[in-house]
Amino acid sequence: MNEKSHERKLTNLAEVTLTIGLNLQKNQTLNINADLDAAPFVRKVTEIAYKKGARNVYVNWMDQEISKLKIMYAPEKSLSEFPDWSKHRSEELIQQKTAFLSIRSTLPEAFSGLDPERVGTYMKAFALESQPISLARKTGIIAFCIVCVPNGKWAQKVYPRVTPEEALDKLWESIFKVTRVDCDEPVEEWKSHIGSLLSKVAELNGKRFKQLHIEAPGTDLILDLPDQHLWIGGGALTQEGLFFTPNLPTEEVFTAPKRNGVNGTVKSTMPLIYGGTAIEDIELTFKAGKITEVNASKGLETLKHLIDSDDGSPFLGEVALVPEDSPIAKRNTIFYNTLFDENASCHLAIGSAYPLCVEGGTNMTCEELNEAGLNTSITHVDFMIGSPDMNIDGIHPDGRREPLFQNGCWIKKN
Repeated sequence: MNEKSHERKLTNLAEVTLTIGLNLQKNQTLNINADLDAAPFVRKVTEIAYKKGARNVYVNWMDQEISKLKIMYAPEKSLSEFPDWSKHRSEELIQQKTAFLSIRSTLPEAFSGLDPERVGTYMKAFALESQPISLARKTGIIAFCIVCVPNGKWAQKVYPRVTPEEALDKLWESIFKVTRVDCDEPVEEWKSHIGSLLSKVAELNGKRFKQLHIEAPGTDLILDLPDQHLWIGGGALTQEGLFFTPNLPTEEVFTAPKRNGVNGTVKSTMPLIYGGTAIEDIELTFKAGKITEVNASKGLETLKHLIDSDDGSPFLGEVALVPEDSPIAKRNTIFYNTLFDENASCHLAIGSAYPLCVEGGTNMTCEELNEAGLNTSITHVDFMIGSPDMNIDGIHPDGRREPLFQNGCWIKKN
């Protein structure tokens, strides 16, 4: 890879992350959670953040290998423990309206072969530790964004038939492409793309569908929608009216299904990497919203632990629509990373709904969200269900069907 070209695109990605992703404001504090392999990009983001007028940039380093050692050898009791100072730190940052950025460079299947019960205990504790930030994100108190950069092992997983150096170059180029930073004016490119997603959101919100019917091989699912549901896409607003884009890349428009209104069967079409474990060929059956049957050809025990995280985890919190002709889908690549794979495929989320998916939701208590039809949980995990064979109908309150997707893509308007 040409070093000068790579550096330009890396700078573009950092600029887009701070400007489009977080909409970082002058004198605002930035908190970065980052994997060790992402260090060079973290430094680039930190430099540009300070040049933009950031007050402070705090970096919290993470290492999956350290986490793996804890899961393998730590006392059982310690797997479910987390320190009070971590919660207090999060609460202080939230009070300061800090911008939260995750820069991930994860290792697919880092926890493969470990005891699924110990992995499940560790992941549940991690979710509980993250609750203050998770709640602040869902209720629009803070702006947040997640972006991923490659590492050698991940690159080899995605591109196993080339040399390690070629694989890393190919993964960098793919990430630059799908994040729209391989051009001269990436910020303007992103503004145009967000405008297209917001247009689709406005169209769907005008329909006021009562249900969605999703059909594909292995999938026949009807999802009721809350009466006051809202479609979201392209970005979101904080409670103070700051627009930000949580995921880079993003190709989805999404809403929340009614907690007790999901019925039928669904089959996944891509591997889910959860807790460092690959889960493949997921098959779920729903009755009155709850998962009643679960199967998978790989990672079944890990999936069962995910679904058993709390009272809300056997229910769905999100349905997202992504066409098969999206730029990421057209690359015909499984990235083994949810951030990219979910933007190449329609998907559902096990667990919590985003309160912004119902009118007035960001000001509701958990009980009020449940009454409005939204699910609450400590977890929120997307799994991919889209395919070129998928058809989706929107169902109006009078029972009239309106085709939305045919053969995996949006119905073209005449």
